[in-house]
Order: sequence, then structure tokens, then C-alpha cells
Amino acid sequence: MNAALGVTRSLSGQAWRWRRPQGEEKLGTALLDELLLGRGVSAHELDRYRNPTLRDLLPDPSLFRDMDAAAERVAAAVVAQETIAIFGDYDVDGATSSALLVLLLRQLGADALVHIPDRQAEGYGPNLPALLALQARGASLIVTVDCGAQAFEPLAGAREAGLDVVVVDHHQCAAALPLCHALVNPNRLDEGETGMSHGHVAAVGMAFLLGVALVRTLRGRGFFASRPEPRVIELLDLVALGTVADVAKLHGLNRAFVTQGLKVMAAGRNLGLAALVEAARLKGAPSCRDLGFALGPRINAGGRVGRADLGVRLLTSTDPEEARTIAQELDRLNEERRGIEQGVLDEAMMQAAQREGDPVITVAADGWHPGVIGIVAGRLKERFGKPSFVIAVGEDGIGKGSGRSISGVDLGAAVLAARDEGHAVGGGGHAMAAGVTLAPGGVPAFRDYLSARLANDVAKATANRAMVLDTMCAPRGIGAGLCDSLDQAGPYGVGWPQPRVAAGEARLMRVGVVGNGHVRGIACGSDGASFKWIAFRAAETELGQALLSMPGERKLWLAGTVHRDSWNGGDAAELHLEDAALA
Repeated sequence: MNAALGVTRSLSGQAWRWRRPQGEEKLGTALLDELLLGRGVSAHELDRYRNPTLRDLLPDPSLFRDMDAAAERVAAAVVAQETIAIFGDYDVDGATSSALLVLLLRQLGADALVHIPDRQAEGYGPNLPALLALQARGASLIVTVDCGAQAFEPLAGAREAGLDVVVVDHHQCAAALPLCHALVNPNRLDEGETGMSHGHVAAVGMAFLLGVALVRTLRGRGFFASRPEPRVIELLDLVALGTVADVAKLHGLNRAFVTQGLKVMAAGRNLGLAALVEAARLKGAPSCRDLGFALGPRINAGGRVGRADLGVRLLTSTDPEEARTIAQELDRLNEERRGIEQGVLDEAMMQAAQREGDPVITVAADGWHPGVIGIVAGRLKERFGKPSFVIAVGEDGIGKGSGRSISGVDLGAAVLAARDEGHAVGGGGHAMAAGVTLAPGGVPAFRDYLSARLANDVAKATANRAMVLDTMCAPRGIGAGLCDSLDQAGPYGVGWPQPRVAAGEARLMRVGVVGNGHVRGIACGSDGASFKWIAFRAAETELGQALLSMPGERKLWLAGTVHRDSWNGGDAAELHLEDAALA
């Protein structure tokens, strides 16, 4: 394949190629269509993907195994006025899933109990003491969200105690399933074609589908003859937030969820979300990027370094003052989280540099805060381009780890295999993210197992590393107009990447290091136009060092994603630089 712009080796040591090869037939000059075609959309599906809607992409919930049984059981509890409890995970997907069901049940006249486990005291997933405590408070039905698929012992204990449990999850399942009334999960091994088509849907998306099925079941029972029917679609703001924050792939159904959810969010109906937008100091309606980098981390901060239930309380609040207070507390906790994270990151980077040759970067230490290890794992993955696991070892010697993967390497399946073969006490996840629990002294064996199992997958995934470009423009083209054109094919995220633009030819001006190791500068083209660029956390990388030493007379192509310059406004934009090459 011919190299894009003739670049076979960039300043970071990789080739460049076009996402949609230039030799392929062009169906027109519209940039939108080219972006869609380059992301795997077929020509006959272009109309559907230009504006993804639930009408076109929402499946019949009954296609999923146990969905009808789950909806029937929850509907029966609503009609009989049983006490229903929601047991959620402590991350954003768990918080939004829990809040969605709480708000829906509230509209149906059922005020559900909620339990979000403490990350350090209880750990991930259902535990029997918490389930029995909910039963003692009157719950006869418990719905777990974003957890439960691997909770064999707790759910067996719940059944023995006479509790009905409905599991709504999306994490990978083993061949055997835990004992429960119903288990709704697109990644059940027996889901077949439905799972293949929707295995990327986050837990909050599955909770939304359960909500659709629940309302339909109640409608069939005549439940709405004397009361208004809830508009489930108005809960899509929560679905969008949970989907993006859980780095679920943004194709198919998830694109409709996020596209339509952003529209709902712009209306500001959810008091908690509106307060969080204010606390995050966002201007205007939130974007997809805001969900992942501004709102999601603040919701997560409660489960990481604060009270685990703060996110659900915020998202279900009906009191503006309470919502504002919780949002401000989450904002404060997020700042505290940043400080803790930096300390762990510095130590983890030092360890990782010594293990750079491993197929999977696995680092561990006593005393690391378990609330930030997932974020740090993501940073290591970005820095080294490999799957990374960060393990916090507690005073009892037990290791709690979190991992992040790269495309083409299924980390969740590897953790399940490690557990089955005795190299981990517990764990699971999905392809791009996973968690693990290790027995005292178990880090070396787990590290060796992961590296041996995934070595070939990592080698294949990294062998043809290349910067993939969507389009090119002259320096004068870097502006808000280009942002508008690129945004038409959004929202962007995992599985639906932000378009990369090559800008040039240009010379570098005023290059320097700013903030926490970012390299910033101005590029000036022969057309007389200039634009700002920034390479995040690049100062110590091969690319960053090359940029800092590059003389101003050398002409370059600069590649990255284009974003509005929110500080200057108007037509200003800047390039978030990911790579550069000599012209």
C-alpha cells in the first residue's frame, strides 16, 4: 500500500497511510461521505449513518436472551408494589445504569433502593452481605447493573435467601452462568448473532433496552390506562454519558445512543447533569469529548476517592441545590484524584520503563490507591502502545489490578483464562478493559501468564503500526469551518475514531514545553497562514524531542485532530498533534 504523502517513516518512526485508500472509487466530493466510507459504512447505508436514529438502529429487546423474563419480573414487582433494589457498579457506566432504572421506576410509581459498593471496602460486583442488607430493608427483587455476570457465590446465596435477582451486564461471561432469575448480557456465549451485533453495547445501553421492554410489558398489561406512559427516550442523556465514559465502541446502536443522547442532554432536563456541566465550567451544550474528558471523570471521582453513591445521587436528584452541592463535591474530588493519580503514575512509569520489552506492561506496588489504577493503566497504554496492567497491593498482600488494552488484543478474555488456570483469584472485563484480583505474591505469575498468552496478539497488533489519515489541508484550512465539516460524521470515540488531518507544508515557530510535559507551538505555511498546535504529554517522547529540536526552516507535514480553540473563539482552531514528518 502506498504511503500517504510519501511518508514511510515519520518523526515518531511510523508510516502514514490513508484510512480510505486513494485508489478506491470516490462516490462524490462530500467529506462526510468519505469519512463514513472510511469507517466501514457501505454505500447503501450512508443515508442511515449520516443521522443515526433509534428508529433505524434499535433492536427488538426480546432478541436478547432472558430479556423478556427480566421485563416480566420487574413489571410484576411494579404492579404488586414490591420493593425493588438496584445494585450498581461504582464507575460511570454503573452510575448511569443505576440512575436510569431509578428514574424510570420512579415514573412508574416505584421508589427503588440503591446500593453502590465501596471500591476498597467491598470491591467490584455483588457481595452477599450487601444483598442480604437490601433484603432486610424490604427488597424482594434486586437488579444488578454493570456487574453480576461472574458473581456465582453471592447470587447463589441470594437465591438461597429467597431473593430474586435480575442481572443486567455487558462484561464477558463464562460458559456457566450464575444462578439468578434472568441474566441479560449481549456477551453471553449463547447469544449468537445478537451478541455479535451488539456485544459492544455498554451496561447503560442494556439497561435502556430493559426499560423499553419493561414499558412495553406494562403497556400490554394495561398499566397505563390511568397513568401517563414514561418517555424512555428522555433518559438517553444518561445512556450517552455511560457509553462514552465506558469507552464502548461508537458504531451501530451506540452511535444512535450517543447522537440522540447529546440532543437530550442539550435540553438540560436532568438537574444533576446540568449542575455537573456548570461545575465542569463547560460552555454550551456538552460534546462527545466533554462526556469522556469532563463529565465522566467527575462522576468517576466519587467511586475512586470519595463516596461511591455520589454519582447516582447526583443523576437522580430532584433538588437543584442538592444537585449543585453534589456536583461541586465531585469536582473537588476530581481534583484530589488528579493529585493521587500523578503520584502513582510517576512510580508506574519508572517501573514500566524497565519492562518496556514485555508484550504486556504489568506493574505493581504496595500502597497505590486502587481508585486511580485504571486511569494510570490507560496512560501506560498510551505511552508504550501495549496492553498495560496496574496492580495495587493492599496491606493484606492481595493485589487489585486494572488493565487497558489496544485494538486487536482481548484483555478481558485473557483475565478470565488466567482465573480459570489459577493465576488469578477473580477478574473479568471486556476486550479493551479488565480488572483482576490476585492472591498474595501472585503478581509475577500473573505477569508471566499474560505476556505468554498475549505475545502473538500484541505482535500482530503492533507490527503494522501506522498513522491513519482521513484528509489533508493547507495551513489556512485549519479553522472552525473544518471542525464543522468533520463534526458531521461524529460523534467520535472508540471504534469510530476522530478524523486525522495532515496539515502542511509548514515550518515550526515558537516551540516549547508547557504544562505537564506538553509540547506546543505555531506552524506557518507558505500560504502565509499559521495555526496553533499542541502535542499532549509528548516532551519525553521521540516525537516531542524531534519537534523541540527541529529548526524553523525545515518544512513538515503535521498530523492530528482538529479542535476549536475555545479560548480565542471565532474561527480559531488548533491541531492536537499526534505525529509529524519531513515534507
